[in-house]
Amino acid sequence: MNSYLKVLYSEKVRPVTNYPDALAKHLVERFSIPNEAKVLDLGCGRGDMFLAFKRLGMNMSGGDIEYLTGSTLTKNDVKIFDFSKDKYPFDDNPFDIVFSKSVIEHLYEPEHFLKEQFRILKPGGRIITLTPDWYSQMKLFYNDFTHKRPFNSTSLNYALNVYGFKDVTTELFFQHPLYWKYPALKQFAYLLRILGPVRKIHSNKFYRFSRELMVLGTGVKAI
Repeated sequence: MNSYLKVLYSEKVRPVTNYPDALAKHLVERFSIPNEAKVLDLGCGRGDMFLAFKRLGMNMSGGDIEYLTGSTLTKNDVKIFDFSKDKYPFDDNPFDIVFSKSVIEHLYEPEHFLKEQFRILKPGGRIITLTPDWYSQMKLFYNDFTHKRPFNSTSLNYALNVYGFKDVTTELFFQHPLYWKYPALKQFAYLLRILGPVRKIHSNKFYRFSRELMVLGTGVKAI
């Protein structure tokens, strides 16, 4: 039997690109993450975002539910544990940033996942979570059979507040880098929302990621 990571994160299904470097740079600049900050990448998979943050000077750790054989990460880079029930194998308060992308929607209940992130963040540390936006991706959401709980901006906001984070903000996140450079383009994407949820994956990346949106949620652990 093949593993989830081996099937869904093979280079044939998800080719390696420079997008993780662009996203990591955008997040580091947006949240003023200092050089050598201690960052945990939860759901690090084959290591795309882990290595992108590391190239920017971050002090990286990784966690996942399995180790991807042949990954660019070594077994020393990644701690393996069950996000939904295990105590995460880190001391209290070591991390400046806990980052996850496309992870929380794989859990039936987010309580343990968020409580453990809160525990391992330093006071003043920040959680950064990206998850598919239910409205724009509902027709595609269950293409991944391991998806369990969808989120929108409101529900993720409530979750972060309920589990102790302060200064919480959530928003629709436009995945194409042109939207980060030229925010006024978002008006074009908002107009496209009249077409309703995406029904298929489009080959044109700008059009695709004008319609397939994520939710970005962030908050801090009070000092």
